[in-house]
Amino acid sequence: MAQINVVGGNARTIELDLPKANAHILHDVVTWQLAKRRQGSANTKTRAEVSATGKKMFSQKGTGNARHGDRSVPTFVGGGVAFGPKPRSYAYTLPKKVRQLGLAMALSSRSEAGKLLAVDTYSFDDGKTKSFVTWASEQGMDGSESVFVVTDNAAVRRAARNLTWVTALPVAGLNVYDILRHDRLVIDAVVLEPAKQEGSEGGEQ
Repeated sequence: MAQINVVGGNARTIELDLPKANAHILHDVVTWQLAKRRQGSANTKTRAEVSATGKKMFSQKGTGNARHGDRSVPTFVGGGVAFGPKPRSYAYTLPKKVRQLGLAMALSSRSEAGKLLAVDTYSFDDGKTKSFVTWASEQGMDGSESVFVVTDNAAVRRAARNLTWVTALPVAGLNVYDILRHDRLVIDAVVLEPAKQEGSEGGEQ
């Protein structure tokens, strides 16, 4: 049972029954997530697609050279590529329960490390970077660690977007990869409420 203290507004403690982080599950979810992001646009030309004549290079016999047909074969420079990459999708399916479990474990890993901060309300709403830096400093964040801010407060996201050590996304963008690649997680407290956890998977889950 993880206990998470909520700062700002209605100060309270949220108790969550989070599973212990499992490296294998987290690896599976992150690999699946990054595979979905791959552009898959690599493309090579086959011998049928390169610009070359189809005429036989020279006579079959009598020249002393090896037997060859046209110049578009893969054995020649400028010829087609044999078994080269073609545009494709690298996405594959991962069970929904595994994706949900991975998200819960990612939250658990940050909670166990004391790097999870739940926020009820922010003390500023002017959308200024200076205001966010001041607030972050009060919470012990000075820029020495990368921070992943997940909030539906547009003013907070706007205030944080100019900082190189902060990644700010709406709640719909919550995902395992970004949680794990940042040192700290700052998230709206309402997202962590037990009633909200059922069926919640995040943006790329």
